[in-house]
Amino acid sequence: MSFRIPIGPYHPALEEPYKLELDCEGGTVRDAIMHIGFNFRGIEYLAERRNYLQGITLVERVCGICSNVHALSYCQSVEQLTGIEPPERALYLRVVLAELERLHSHLLWSGVAAKLIGFTTIFMTCFTLREQVMDALSAISGNRVNYGMNCIGGVNRDIADPQAVLNILDELERNITHTILPIFLNDRSVEARCKGIGILTTEQARAMGAVGPLARASGVGQDIRKAAPYAAYDRLEFNVPVETTGDVRARLVVHALEMVESCRLLRQALSNLPVGEIHTKTVPGRYKVPEGTAVSRAEAPRGEVLYQITANGTDIPSRVRVRTPTFMNMATVRLAVLGAELSDSPLIQASCDPCYSCTDR
Repeated sequence: MSFRIPIGPYHPALEEPYKLELDCEGGTVRDAIMHIGFNFRGIEYLAERRNYLQGITLVERVCGICSNVHALSYCQSVEQLTGIEPPERALYLRVVLAELERLHSHLLWSGVAAKLIGFTTIFMTCFTLREQVMDALSAISGNRVNYGMNCIGGVNRDIADPQAVLNILDELERNITHTILPIFLNDRSVEARCKGIGILTTEQARAMGAVGPLARASGVGQDIRKAAPYAAYDRLEFNVPVETTGDVRARLVVHALEMVESCRLLRQALSNLPVGEIHTKTVPGRYKVPEGTAVSRAEAPRGEVLYQITANGTDIPSRVRVRTPTFMNMATVRLAVLGAELSDSPLIQASCDPCYSCTDR
């Protein structure tokens, strides 16, 4: 017996407001149709009607989970156009904020995944650790969300006491290493629920242009922090976790291992902060930017984010284009659910870590 089940755009089985129509035969998914665009906000349009300073505040609100990387990518594009080089200390501080944000996002995703698996204990553990990350972000920036740290030419605030952040990091690293990682890697319940479910092959991931942990769980090992280093990533040592099975379990493992690497990066950056200024002193107040086009790429928690800014010689850009990781990854949900059981579809779509805020920008 064949039937179509519409899920969304607002539904308990979805963590984001999009619509997934599943064509099922019995309890097996035979086809899927994805619908997006339910929350279009016109941020690119607005960015082309505000000056460069106002644009930083605007793009930071593309997404509440990865707000920092949007402001960072925007500022890097403007810095390319103007030839401004941020001080070395600012580059390290940008790494600190980026990796704390990655931990925040990955812990949130891990908690949601654990809840969908039915592992409520790990859900609570992940969200408790997430609170500690948000406390660290608040201690540095004064905000738990939308940190307002990036500016053209550096960052707005310094870290007065790196050791205080390192103390928080000690507990985070201990819990991630001894609690979350062993369960995601070795627990039989997690394996039974996730192994062989929602497979996205390496060929499919490449063909669909998948990015981030989703792509790396399918054997596509690109990470912009390594492939095209920015900030201070070329001065720091870290590994890029890659799995090849492409199933939900592989995505869990990649996210967990990336949290370990983020802790490693944070420890290096905080322990080796260069002495000096945190932003350049030669930036003009209105940022009249020379004509030209600049492209900046950064590794957001969900994958590569791209900003293209075209300047016309005034203080307002003529074009701001944003390509977010979910825009690339959303279409892979269809391939991942094909042949899966209907009951597994909520976990499969959540394992792709979709974000409507980024997509419907």
